[in-house]
Amino acid sequence: MTRSRGIVWIFLTVLVAGLAAPLMRPGAAASQPSPVAKAARLSGDAHHVRFVAELSFAISYNVYVLPDPFRVIIDLPQVNFQIPAADGAQHAGFIQGFRYGLVDAGKSRIVLDASAPVLIRKSFVMRARGDQPARIVVDLVATDAKSFAAVHRADEQRLAAAMEELSPANADASDAKKPENAAIARLSQTPAIPLPRPKPQLDRQARKLPERHVIVLDPGHGGIDSGTVSPDGVDEKDVVLAVAKELKARLEADKRFRVLMTRSDDHFVTLRNRVKFARDHDAELFISLHADAVRRPYRNASSARGATVYTLSERASDSEAAALAQKENRADIIAGVDLQAENDDVTGILIDLAQRETKNHSVYFAKSLAGDLRGKIRLHSRPLRAAGFRVLKAPDVPSVLMELGYLSNRHDEALLTSPAWRKKTAAAIAEAVAGYFSTQIASGR
Repeated sequence: MTRSRGIVWIFLTVLVAGLAAPLMRPGAAASQPSPVAKAARLSGDAHHVRFVAELSFAISYNVYVLPDPFRVIIDLPQVNFQIPAADGAQHAGFIQGFRYGLVDAGKSRIVLDASAPVLIRKSFVMRARGDQPARIVVDLVATDAKSFAAVHRADEQRLAAAMEELSPANADASDAKKPENAAIARLSQTPAIPLPRPKPQLDRQARKLPERHVIVLDPGHGGIDSGTVSPDGVDEKDVVLAVAKELKARLEADKRFRVLMTRSDDHFVTLRNRVKFARDHDAELFISLHADAVRRPYRNASSARGATVYTLSERASDSEAAALAQKENRADIIAGVDLQAENDDVTGILIDLAQRETKNHSVYFAKSLAGDLRGKIRLHSRPLRAAGFRVLKAPDVPSVLMELGYLSNRHDEALLTSPAWRKKTAAAIAEAVAGYFSTQIASGR
């Protein structure tokens, strides 16, 4: 998806659904507690679906749809969600369920998963009255790909006109306050790309780094993004967090290491912020932990097993690696954070900036890790692979992504959920990390 397409899809839905008028006075959000959401429900059929969320008081919101996969996003200020977890499994017509959670400081989101193209017929908010809670109501209508594309083409022209109005030559103080223009302006701002720092030298005092080597563990997914879900309902985000905590404890037993985690509980972290976290803390090694899955109709869907270690490459080592990278790179999008346009812009730059030495270190560690794991845990038939994982693109931090096993395989699922297996695997990875740093020091790298 190009940069313009990334913006167009969001603008499309703003035009279809509109932005709700603010329901709180400026500054009021800071003076009152977060609204409480205690219930949400779906109703409808194959043609029309209504979603209703009940809140303690009315708030402003933004609703839009996104493709690939199709879903409806409802952006809210920070909400205290007290909705029973089972409610998210509701389904009606083309909506297969919904998720909710905090996605950033002061920002919450509800994501409705759709099985087909969908447009927003209308949306509105109802204030609390008597014993009736405030409600956000979103009415959805099923459509087809052709109609969806037709709406997209029409709104692309409107987007161009809107962006023209936002240009400095046409800027107007009153226009800037319009919700739709403000939304487009925010989307058009691309954060500056930090240049890589010079490669640190071996002298730790000169580098002003801690006496211990800094290792960042990155449990994949989290919060509103469950990652892969096994047939028995085991979430990837829970499995990898449990392994990361076990590995952290094992590594910290070695006083040479200081271990940090991109997340230590069940909350969502964008791919960009995972990379930024490692760089901000001067990490010397970044290990991203995931659990794979192969879905039918792919061949060997149920027989694929074992751990795989990935490094960054502009070209994937094989089609399966490419497909996996594409899936993992869409983690932000699945959670409703459409960073595809931004990442398309920075991907090539980051790869160009990546230092050869950093890549060499990553490959060296990946080979050492796979070698140390052999015979201790089950490995995939091709345990070393490469693909364009965005989370591995820190230009100055050696990074690998480890798929611990396949949640689509019942044998691997049993291992991934076993505390004994987690301890065994953490011990093997920790041994590989210790060997890597011993070799680096001995060779003067």
